[in-house]
Amino acid sequence: MSRPQQSGSGRAGPGHLPDSLTMTQAFPESADSSSPPSPTFRRTGLSRSHSNMSDERTPLLPSAGRSRIRLQSAAEPARLPRLSSHQSINGSLRASRHHSRTGSWGQRLVTALKSDRKHKDSMRESKTSLYPDDRVWYDQFTSTDWVHDSIADAYRVKALRSRKDLRGRIKATFDGAQGWILSAVVGFLTAVIAYAVDVSEAPVFDWKDGYCSNGFLISEKNCCPQGDRCPAWESWSNFVQIPGVSEKFVEFGIFVCLVVSFSTLSCLLTLTTKTIVPSTYHISTLDENLAATSSRPNLAQDDGAASPSLAPDEVLTPPMVYYSAAGSGVAEVRVILSGFVLHGFLGVKTLIIKTLALVLSVASGLSLGKEGPFVHIATCVGNIACRLFSKYDSNDGKRREVLSAAAAAGVAVAFGAPIGGVLFCLEEVAYFFPAKTLFRTFFCCITAALTLKFLNPYGTNKIVMFEVRYLTDWEFFEIAAFIIVGVLGGAAGAIFIKASRSWAKSFRKIPIIKKWPIAEVMLVALITGLVSYWNPYTKVPVAKLLFNLASPCDINKPDDLGLCPTDIDEIFPVVGNLAIAFFIKGILTIITFGIKVPAGIYVPSMVVGGLGGRLIGHLIQWVVLRFPTSPIFGNCAAYVTGQSCITPGVYALIAAGSTMCGVTRLSVTLVVILFELTGSLDYVLPFSLAILVSKWTADFMEPLSIYDLLTNLNSYPFLNNKHKPIFTSDLADILPRVRRERIIDISSSPLVSASSLRRKLELLHQAGEVDGGLPIIRDEVLVGLIPAPDLEYALDNLDDETETLCLMARVTSFDDSDNEVMPDPTDFSTYIDPAPLALDIQSPMDLVYECFVKLGLRYVCVTQDGKYAGMTHKKTFVKYMRELEERDGHM
Repeated sequence: MSRPQQSGSGRAGPGHLPDSLTMTQAFPESADSSSPPSPTFRRTGLSRSHSNMSDERTPLLPSAGRSRIRLQSAAEPARLPRLSSHQSINGSLRASRHHSRTGSWGQRLVTALKSDRKHKDSMRESKTSLYPDDRVWYDQFTSTDWVHDSIADAYRVKALRSRKDLRGRIKATFDGAQGWILSAVVGFLTAVIAYAVDVSEAPVFDWKDGYCSNGFLISEKNCCPQGDRCPAWESWSNFVQIPGVSEKFVEFGIFVCLVVSFSTLSCLLTLTTKTIVPSTYHISTLDENLAATSSRPNLAQDDGAASPSLAPDEVLTPPMVYYSAAGSGVAEVRVILSGFVLHGFLGVKTLIIKTLALVLSVASGLSLGKEGPFVHIATCVGNIACRLFSKYDSNDGKRREVLSAAAAAGVAVAFGAPIGGVLFCLEEVAYFFPAKTLFRTFFCCITAALTLKFLNPYGTNKIVMFEVRYLTDWEFFEIAAFIIVGVLGGAAGAIFIKASRSWAKSFRKIPIIKKWPIAEVMLVALITGLVSYWNPYTKVPVAKLLFNLASPCDINKPDDLGLCPTDIDEIFPVVGNLAIAFFIKGILTIITFGIKVPAGIYVPSMVVGGLGGRLIGHLIQWVVLRFPTSPIFGNCAAYVTGQSCITPGVYALIAAGSTMCGVTRLSVTLVVILFELTGSLDYVLPFSLAILVSKWTADFMEPLSIYDLLTNLNSYPFLNNKHKPIFTSDLADILPRVRRERIIDISSSPLVSASSLRRKLELLHQAGEVDGGLPIIRDEVLVGLIPAPDLEYALDNLDDETETLCLMARVTSFDDSDNEVMPDPTDFSTYIDPAPLALDIQSPMDLVYECFVKLGLRYVCVTQDGKYAGMTHKKTFVKYMRELEERDGHM
């Protein structure tokens, strides 16, 4: 039984296409092509012969070459209907003559921890495979087909529920509970890893100043609970003494050496996650360098805009290189959750290396945070945990439900904000977020928070990294100040994005920095050590500094950093120190973001904003004390000793959230996180007001967030489902002209030579359409489509491609025998999608956008008067949208 046809199919009635589409002249063999038209270009006619669209040799977006990643599929019952199997690694639902090779659940538990369990070398595996049913479903740098993944899961569930016996009911119940089990496991493991990182980085960070004599692995805070240096804390100057050099300079030298050493070790660990992907396309990147630029100087892009360029046929293009443990990973997680495939980015090796390197990078004292990498680490945990159950392991669409919950758990343990984690997933990273995923995400975050509460990593019985309480309410005249803080915070975030882009285009284009990433890490670490040692605000950990900046002044508590002036005359010295620290920390954050170590941007951006906000708070405090009788202030300046109703810590926390909003463009999530950090409902309104103004300001100055920018500059085929552009064109404007080598014509005979199919497949790969497909035409009418991964798998199973003819259409069988017939490897009809989604050539671009975004399609077939007129790939549409953004000045 064949699969039901989808609505909007291109299966038209009989008819004839124009002569330009029938003979060889209509499908020229020439490889000459031109680039897709500018979005401002408007066609006056619909003739394909005059189209200036790209052909099979024009790169759509950078993509990988032909990888051979063999993924196993589970055998299915023989009664299941046939289904085109290109939807996922789930495989076709055809009958299998063999038992399932997926193994027992215990075996899956063991193999889940093997990062190379499915492919020892995915880039160099031979054409043959161990098992004949190992499929090439999703290659590197391709996108998931959400529709067919959903269809495959529907057939699986239908077969599972068709069993009415007790064992079948138990299996169905266990199948429904697997999502909850995975959510609990992911939340628990994420909290355990976060605990290990938190308790490990604290003593390593303090080693730069000395060690605790009571135990080498005890942090200074636990060694001296009173807050000041105690006899149990030993400085390095007590052991290292240089004649003629003071103890202060000895400690300074050791501090700088350890900063450089920890940073270098972290970089060396990160460089071990180097991944080489064979490709005919060149990618240049901005900061996090997911795919490093080519080592060939003649292929390098000078503008750093990640523009793909196709190398000549006779020149072997160097492969793409990326480091999966570098950077925060949030931008890549966001792209992965949208359906993009990056093999190895969420593997066991990446998880272990990134966790160890994160401890060293944070302990080095660089201007970076661990909160962003926690999102990546948690997503790695979710990806690995999916291997326990074939329901999620073999279906990329279902897998991304778990990955969404895992990303939220990463934020929950990073900030101690489970509700903020759910909102972060919904607002920033999730692409497909149904109601059941929302509830499981909430369950995962609560599980992570409860586990972290039990482990108590901070020794305060709290899950938040710091907690502040404001006992005084805000005054109405402060609303203007809150708005100003929001404007300045949003402007600071936008300036950070522009500065990071300029730094990447200038400094990181230096050949030695480009070739040796460790040189940049050592240089940045050296500058950080030399500068930050002498400033008390830049020497302390970023989380501790943010806590002190946001804390209200209390005469009963010690003022370690001198942030609480007791007289009006002491305010300006504090303001001067804050201004110096603000510029130092801002510059260090700009040059640190993007180096080859695990590095987050959340808390560093909050610290920079907190320094500026605290500065503004003290200035307002000085104005109130300077004009105590002003009717605007009322009784605010009741205390002439320097105390007033103004709480500078409030301004610091509001500015911290505003700056982070300017960098990441998070809004509701940040308000909730700030609320969970303070626990005060009184300040929800100031937080909300400042973040609203911050987002408006940042969007006006720089339309793209830092992660939007990285996504665009890495040229991922990512369609932003939260910002829809304004279209003024139709589908004809991005439709490439039909070529003979890009279709399979079965008008004369349903038998097609395997060698010609292989040549067509190679042309698809050269065009970057590893996840594309070949439409099947009969009498100039679209009758089906065979996906490129399925075609490659089918051709690989042939013994001899040179003399083999392949059946490309379903033929009626007159065999009435009940004996099971061995499947014919030359019968490719089982791999054909008989009802590919098709749109008319006059369809508005808004409809095309909705099809790609809402349905998650990889390609759309196009018809004209019911006859085949071409096919548009998702990457072509992404390229068109980026041209629109460039025209509108949004890039």
